Amino acid sequence: HRARGIGQALLAACEAHARERDCCKLTLEVLSGNQRAMRSYAHFGFAPYVLDPREGQALLMQKWL
Repeated sequence: HRARGIGQALLAACEAHARERDCCKLTLEVLSGNQRAMRSYAHFGFAPYVLDPREGQALLMQKWL
C-alpha cells in the first residue's frame, strides 16, 4: 500500500466529500513518531494546530467497553 498513491487518493476523496458538504476543515490524528505519515499529510496540505494555546494541548481519551 505504501508509495502506491492509495492514501493520497483516499485523502482526496475525503476532501472532495467534505467540500461538497461545505465543511470548513479536515482534521486527522497521527502518532508523533510516524514521520512518513506526517510528511505525506503535510504534502497534502495538512499542518499541526493547537485548539487554544492558552488552555494547553488537547489529549486523546478513551473508555473500554
